[in-house]
Amino acid sequence: MTSVTAHDYIWIRTSPLFALMTEWGYTLTLVRGSTPREVLDAMGAEPCGTGEGVAGLIEANNAHERDDDWDESYVAGAFGVRSESDDWTLVLGFDWGLGLSKACAEGLSRGGRVVAHSRNGGKPIDLFHWFEDGELRTTFENPRWREGSTPDDLVPQLRAVGFPLTLAGEHDDSAPEVARKPAMLALAERLTGVRVTESLLADASYEVGLVPDWFALSK
Repeated sequence: MTSVTAHDYIWIRTSPLFALMTEWGYTLTLVRGSTPREVLDAMGAEPCGTGEGVAGLIEANNAHERDDDWDESYVAGAFGVRSESDDWTLVLGFDWGLGLSKACAEGLSRGGRVVAHSRNGGKPIDLFHWFEDGELRTTFENPRWREGSTPDDLVPQLRAVGFPLTLAGEHDDSAPEVARKPAMLALAERLTGVRVTESLLADASYEVGLVPDWFALSK
């Protein structure tokens, strides 16, 4: 398993792209066992062609905002990426941090895995979700208060990426605090083997879809 820690994702602090993502509100999801088209179809997304690089995805989002009739639909882009052992689909959605609906993520994770992290575009709320074989295994905003069917299974990995937890998963007052968002990205890499970099997001060819408002409202 990768030995990545929060330190490996400190780059997001000075990244113009990540600053834009957090300003708009985003969800970044990694899905094992489904193609980009299958994931977008599961989200009910209307195909909108391709976006060359994240600039193309941003352009599609800007065009949608200009034409938006104040519904809750949003633009998402998906592309395939390979870890050392598996094929994954990465989905980046400018969705105000809403994320995949629980039912959709459960369905996509059957026989596979779904890992997602998000941030809303206002007062920072960072969420993390791990689905495995059809169930929500662990989710949290603050790792001190975890929920899901196996909320403590990730405690060793949470500690390893830098979160100040004891072996029992409680807050460790003697440990230094860690930047939460870089630690979440590091945790996602430990669960997927996929290293997310600015160039990965910036240079990918995205399949673009318009996710309907009924999906956004079904969170």
